[in-house]
Amino acid sequence: MSNPTAAMLVIGDEILSGRTRDANMYYLAGALTDQGVDLKEVRVVSDDADAIVSAIKALSAVHDHVFTSGGIGPTHDDITADCIAKAFGANIGIREDARALLAAHYEKTGKELNEARLRMARIPDGATLIDNPVSIAPGFSIENVHVMAGVPSVFKAMVASVLPHITGGAPVLSQSLRVERGEGDIAGPLGLLAEEFSDLSIGSYPFQDNGIYGANIVVRGTDGPRIDSAMIKLARIFS
Repeated sequence: MSNPTAAMLVIGDEILSGRTRDANMYYLAGALTDQGVDLKEVRVVSDDADAIVSAIKALSAVHDHVFTSGGIGPTHDDITADCIAKAFGANIGIREDARALLAAHYEKTGKELNEARLRMARIPDGATLIDNPVSIAPGFSIENVHVMAGVPSVFKAMVASVLPHITGGAPVLSQSLRVERGEGDIAGPLGLLAEEFSDLSIGSYPFQDNGIYGANIVVRGTDGPRIDSAMIKLARIFS
């Protein structure tokens, strides 16, 4: 039985302009691998409503889970929540449980729960809140889409809140072998090995290290003994 699949949608002009380097994809990929969920696709879109809605519809239709990052803050360009609501045909408005969380937080910190901050309490109908122990403002899940903040510390906390509720499959295991030969020299035997172990993922990642050319061969799969067998044969081929 294959593992559940997931996609990620990274939202924000700051990512596409190069002003901000995304760290959330790297973290999510590792967390999902440990959970036994296969991350199959990552898209990055600008703060454009039509692009966000279109991407959400497309990704949620073909994957078991979709994780979004960015665009749920208090400013005018934080439009993700509205776009998610539109994608699923849901009404959106300030929800009292989300408002209560924000009210308690800002009262404790001595800040005003103004109109801008109240934007973070706008939740589509039918969604469940995602806990945010870092900055309180919640994310939410609706259908198979999990909507999270873009700030890495908050994103990580929200992922930790969501994953216990997701049923995964077998965690993906991996082993690697450093081969100090060019890819042109190893491509043939590596291709034959990939055919023999077609149930595994075998990848070649070239490097140049102090004038030495080579590749790290990485074998991935969910069957530990099968990976061991492939690695033994790999070592014999390139010994």
